[in-house]
Amino acid sequence: MTDYSDWVGRTRSVTDDIVRSPATRASAMLGDWSTSFTAGDATLPPLWHWFYFLEATARNATGPDGHAAKGGFVPPIPLPRRMYAGGRFTFPGDLAFGTEAEKRSSIQSVARKEGRSGPLAFVTVRHEIVQGGKVAATEEHDIVYREAEDPTASKPPAPRSEKPALSEMTVTPDEVMLFRFSALTYNGHRIHYDQPYVTGVEHYPGLIVHGPLVAMLLFERAREIAGKRPSTFSFRAMSPVFCGTAIRLVEVAGEGAMVLEARAADDRLIMTSTTDL
Repeated sequence: MTDYSDWVGRTRSVTDDIVRSPATRASAMLGDWSTSFTAGDATLPPLWHWFYFLEATARNATGPDGHAAKGGFVPPIPLPRRMYAGGRFTFPGDLAFGTEAEKRSSIQSVARKEGRSGPLAFVTVRHEIVQGGKVAATEEHDIVYREAEDPTASKPPAPRSEKPALSEMTVTPDEVMLFRFSALTYNGHRIHYDQPYVTGVEHYPGLIVHGPLVAMLLFERAREIAGKRPSTFSFRAMSPVFCGTAIRLVEVAGEGAMVLEARAADDRLIMTSTTDL
């Protein structure tokens, strides 16, 4: 892989008006999983900044996978498949409705690794959400790039969890939920809505549920269990989950923090998360 170290330290800034309409639509998309938002709230729930500061990529600047073409703010990693691998968040303040806010982003690192299925590249981007001169949220966003799938190759076994459940809830994302989340986040990645593309080009068995959507379900479940505002949140994607699959949101024992896992019916790990309260 080309040395992309000169990308580290690159920055950009985007401003947006924190209006209620995206949050209202997000609450409808989440349905029963929206634990604390009502139309009269004065501030945005934590993590919901994902529905703002969206990159408006022109059609002629879009890559074949539906994402923005490579080589803009994020380095042009040549590996064709890209996914949201994980993230770490803090919530030191609130985002108030009716006031402009700024998202300040910087490239923190670019690294190559060898995975079980071949070469990987990781790009970590740090974001600060600032309103009125104060930081309301921070996010470190890990992007992973992979080789194209070989449909004839054997796949390594997915990790599984045997931890006992303290509590458990199930949600099954369908095509409508995936469409709405793509629309709310202006995410054009075709793996979430284009069945011929995701099966014929990227060789997945079906539409992929967004990693951030799974993370938001875990976060909303943590808020519901705790009954209060979390101070930090982190998650790590473990394996993909496909549209129509029942996702079990399982609370397990943690030391000094709330730990939740997203699991399939057979205890395959989809995502792990930790929330400090």
